Amino acid sequence: MKAAARKRHSLALDPNLSIWATSPRPPRRVKRRNADTSRHHPLANDTTGDFQDEHTADEDDDEKEESELGMVDRMRLWRHDAMMQHLYDTATFWGDKVLSFTNDSNDAFWLAQVHFMADQFSRAETLLTRPFPIRPDQGPNQHSPMNGHHPLTSLPTGMGGAIETTAQGRSDVARLVDLSVACRYLAAQCQFQQGKWPAALEMLGDSNPFKEAGTSLLSNVNHDAVDSGVKVLASMCCLRGLLMQKANRHEKAKHCFMEALTLDVKCFDALHQLVASQAMTPDEEWEFIQNLPYQEQTSGEDGEFIKLMYLSRLRKQKHLDEQAAVLRRLVQDFQLIDNPDVLYAFADQAYTQFRWADCFAITSRVLDLTSVHELTLPLHLACMYHLKHLRSRLFLLAHDLVRKEPENAIAWYAVGIWYLTANQFKDARQYFGKASLMDPKFSPAWVAFGHSFSLEGEHEPALTAYATCARLYPGSHLPLTFSGMEHIITSNLDLADECLDAAYIICDTDPLLLNEKGVMAYTRGHYDRAIELFEKAIELAGITQTSQEVWISTYINLGTSYRKLARYEDAKSTYERATRIEPRCAPALAFLGMTLHFMDEVDQAIVRYHEALSIEPMNPFVLELLNMALEQNLEMGIARHFLKPRASDLSDSQVVEDPMSVG
Repeated sequence: MKAAARKRHSLALDPNLSIWATSPRPPRRVKRRNADTSRHHPLANDTTGDFQDEHTADEDDDEKEESELGMVDRMRLWRHDAMMQHLYDTATFWGDKVLSFTNDSNDAFWLAQVHFMADQFSRAETLLTRPFPIRPDQGPNQHSPMNGHHPLTSLPTGMGGAIETTAQGRSDVARLVDLSVACRYLAAQCQFQQGKWPAALEMLGDSNPFKEAGTSLLSNVNHDAVDSGVKVLASMCCLRGLLMQKANRHEKAKHCFMEALTLDVKCFDALHQLVASQAMTPDEEWEFIQNLPYQEQTSGEDGEFIKLMYLSRLRKQKHLDEQAAVLRRLVQDFQLIDNPDVLYAFADQAYTQFRWADCFAITSRVLDLTSVHELTLPLHLACMYHLKHLRSRLFLLAHDLVRKEPENAIAWYAVGIWYLTANQFKDARQYFGKASLMDPKFSPAWVAFGHSFSLEGEHEPALTAYATCARLYPGSHLPLTFSGMEHIITSNLDLADECLDAAYIICDTDPLLLNEKGVMAYTRGHYDRAIELFEKAIELAGITQTSQEVWISTYINLGTSYRKLARYEDAKSTYERATRIEPRCAPALAFLGMTLHFMDEVDQAIVRYHEALSIEPMNPFVLELLNMALEQNLEMGIARHFLKPRASDLSDSQVVEDPMSVG
C-alpha cells in the first residue's frame, strides 16, 4: 500500500506526465474471464436479462475489492466519482474529510482540482499556497525516479520555496506549490482565472525555469513517458504564453506557445493560440508545424494523425496542393468526413477562395452537428453577409445567438454584421466595439469595425482600427492590405506603398493584394507593371477556382491599363470578357464604349454607352461620352454626305461597299 502511494506521489511531481496519472482509483486485482468485456458504470448498467448474468461475476469481484479498501480509500473514490459527475459540493465534502484524515499532498491537490472545476479559484489557490505539514518521505526529491536529481521532478531555484526547516535540516512545513510542479501549475491557473496575471506569471516564472537544468528542451523530455498524457511542463509553457498575451508581450507569447508544442505535440491549446493570434506568417507556420517531433513523442500512427490535424488548421493562402492532400488523407484514411474540425478546414479553404456559396453549405453542416463552433461561426456569418438572399436568415441567427450565448463575443459580432448589411454603420460599430471589448483577441470584430468606418467614408478611424488589428496579428497580411487601400483612397501613396509592400512580404499569393498593388502601379503611371500585377491576380484567382464575378474590378483595371498604353484590341477583349461574366456591369460597358470610340467604331461605342446608361441613367461621365460620340457621328455623317462620289465618276476598281453609308 505504501509503495502504491509512493508511486502515485512521484507521478504527481513529474511535469512530463499527465496529472490524471495520479488518480486514486486502485487497479483491478481480479483478472476478467473475458478480455473483451468491460465493466459498465453502475449508472449505465441494465440489470435485466442477459446483462445481469454477464456482469454478475464482475460486480461481485468489485464489491469484494472495494470491501478490502479502508474508509479513506473509499472516500477518495466517492470524491472522484462525484467530481466526474459534476457534483462538486459532494466532491468537496468528501475530499475535505479525506484531507483531514491524511494530510497528504495528493489529497490536497485533488481537493484543489475540485475547487477549480467548481470555479472556486480563490479557495483552490489558498489551499495550494498555504503552509502545509509534510512527512519526511513527502519531499519532492524523495520519490524522484532519479533519486532526486531528475531536473523536471523537483522545482528549480527561483520558483519560490518558503520551506521551513528544523534544526536538523529536515523540512516540516511547505506549500504545495513548492512540493509539486502540478500544484504550482494549478495555482497559476487559479490566479489567471481571477485576473491576477502578474502573480500568476511570478508563480510560473518569466521563462521556462527548467531550461537552466543544463539540457536542451528536447533532451528534457522524458522519452520513457511516451503516450503518458499531456506533460505538465508543456501546459505551463502554454499558460505562460497566455499571460504574456495579457501583458501585450506578443513576441514572447509566440515563443512560449512554440516551446509548449516542442515539449509536447499533444498540447493543442498552444497550436490554437499560435494560429488564432496569427503571430507567424503562413510560411513560418507551415515550416514550424511540419518539423515538430511527432514520431519521437508518440507511437504508431498517432504522430502522423496529429500532424495532419494540425496542418489542416493552418491558413489556406499558401501551400494549396499540400493542404488539399492533407484534407484528402483525413477524409480517406481516417474517415473524418463528418468531423466538425475537418469540415471547418474545408470551409476555410472555400472562403479563402471566395467561394461563399460552397463555404456556407459546409458551415451549415458544421452547425447542424454542433450548434456553436467558435471557428466556423465567423465564416458562416461572413458568407451570409456576401450572399444577399441569406440576410433574413442572418437576422434570425444573430437573434438566436444573443439569446443562447450572450457572454460570447461572436453573438454581438453577428448583430453588428446584420446592421452592416442594412448600411446602419453607427449601430454596427456599436456591436463590433462590444464584441472586441468582450474578446480583445477576436480579429473579425476589429476588421469589421474598420470596414464600418471605411464604408461610411471615415478613413482616419478606419486606419486606426486596421492598425490595431495589424499590431495584434502581426502574421496576417489582411490588416495591412486594408490599410493600404485606405491610403490609396486618401491619396497617401507613400504610406499605401509601405503597407502593401509589408503585406506582400507576408503573403504574395493573395489576388486581392496583387490587385491593390496593381492599382498603386497604375496610379503612379507604371502601366506595364500594373498590367503584370493584374494579370497575375487573375491567374491566381483562376487557380483558386473562385467565382469570376468577384474579380470584375480586376478585369476592368487590366483593360484600363491596356487602354492607357493604346493597346485597344487587348483592352476591348478584356472589357468584353468582363461583360460576359457580368452583363449588367455598367463600368465595363462604359469603358468598352470608350475603347470602341478610340478605335473610331463610333456606332458601336454609342450602343455601349446606351447600355451603360440603361443601368446607371444619371452617370454624368457616360452622358458626356455619349454626347461626344453623337456629335462625332453626326459630323462624320455630314462629311460622308458631301464627300460621297457619284457612281459615274468611279471606275470598277473603285467600287467598294461602304457599310457606313448603307441605307
